[in-house]
Amino acid sequence: MASILSSNIVFIIFFMLSLLHLSSAARKLADSDQQQLQFQYHKGPLLTGKISINLIWYGQFKPSQRTIVSDFITSFFAATAAKPSVATWWKSTDKYYRLINSNNPTFTLGTQILDDKYSLGKSLTEKQIVQLASKGAHNGAVVNVVLTSADVAVEGFCSSRCGTHGSTVGVHKSAYIWVGNSVTQCPGQCAWPFHQPMYGPQSPPLVAPNNDVGLDGMVINLASLLAGTATNPIGNGFFQGPKEAPLEAASACSGVYGKGAYPGYAGALLVDPTSGASYNANGVNGRKYLLPALFDPATSACSTLV
Repeated sequence: MASILSSNIVFIIFFMLSLLHLSSAARKLADSDQQQLQFQYHKGPLLTGKISINLIWYGQFKPSQRTIVSDFITSFFAATAAKPSVATWWKSTDKYYRLINSNNPTFTLGTQILDDKYSLGKSLTEKQIVQLASKGAHNGAVVNVVLTSADVAVEGFCSSRCGTHGSTVGVHKSAYIWVGNSVTQCPGQCAWPFHQPMYGPQSPPLVAPNNDVGLDGMVINLASLLAGTATNPIGNGFFQGPKEAPLEAASACSGVYGKGAYPGYAGALLVDPTSGASYNANGVNGRKYLLPALFDPATSACSTLV
C-alpha cells in the first residue's frame, strides 16, 4: 500500500513538473512570437524631406490608366479628399518616424517618361529594371517608379513577387520601385481581391474601384512598396525577419485591407453604392482606392483604415 501511495506521489510530482515545463515553454513560445511581430530599426536612413515620384511607363498603357496612378500619387498630401483618404493612410507612417525623432517624407508627382516602344524588349531582368529606373532623375530626393504593362515579363514576376524596391549604387544613391501589371499573367496572385485567388479559399472577386483589375492591383502593390521604400529605403531601416526577404511596413500585413480580414477575405470594406466597387481610401478627383493595412510599431498589429 505504501509502495502504491509512494508511486502516486511520484507521479503527481512528475505531472506537476511537466505542467510547469509546458507552461514555461508556452510562455517562451509566446515571447518568441511577440518578438517576431516587433519591427526592429537597423540604424539606417529613412526617406525624409520633399521626394519627387517619377513614373517610368514601360509598354502600352492607356492615358486613363496612367491617370489612375498619377492621381494616386497626388492624393498623398491632398487635404481636400474625403475621409478615409490616401493622405490618412500615409499619415500612419508617422509612427515609424517618431521612433527615431524624424519626419516622414512629402511626396510630389514628378516627371512621367513613356517607353511604349519596348526599348529593352518584352522580357526584362532585374538589371534591366534598374536600367529603366535610371531614366528618371537620380539626385537622391527622388523615387523612380517603373511600371511594366501586362504583356511584359519580368524576372521573378508572379513566381515570387508582384513588384520590388531597391536603391541604385554610386555617388548619388536613389530609391527605385518596380510594379508589373498582372492582369494577364497572375491576377489571382498580384491583383487579389479584384480577381479570384490563385490558391486557397475561392471567394468571388471584388469590383475594382477604378474598373481596371490590372491597374487597381498595381496601386495596391505600389502603395505597399512606397511604404517599404520610405521606412526601409536601402535595406537597413525598419523591417522584421531576414534582410534578404524582409517584412516591411505593408508587406507584414499582406492580404489585410479592412477589419476582420483573414485568408481569402479582405476585411470589411466600403462599397460604392453606384458601381458596387470595394475600397478603403478616397483620393483626388473623386478617385477611390484599396490600400493595404500598415503594421503599427506601437501596437505590433496591422492597422486598417476601415
